[in-house]
Amino acid sequence: MAALRIALTIVFIIISVVLAGIVLMQEGKSAGLGAISGAAESYWGKNKGRSMEGALVKITRILTILFLVIAIILDIKRF
Repeated sequence: MAALRIALTIVFIIISVVLAGIVLMQEGKSAGLGAISGAAESYWGKNKGRSMEGALVKITRILTILFLVIAIILDIKRF
């Protein structure tokens, strides 16, 4: 069981570092002046899910779920 705990801890640390980097790479959610001119409704605004930004959002969600699950597992294994 000690080997499993060490492996989960290493994966947890790696996920933490990668998640911090991905969050810092994402753009801010404020629309800025683009919302005034209607730029949010352009082709790029509608297809944001297929862009690099959309991929970063999906990866962030997956890593966040993994982060929480591993945190809970490590906390339960502590007892």
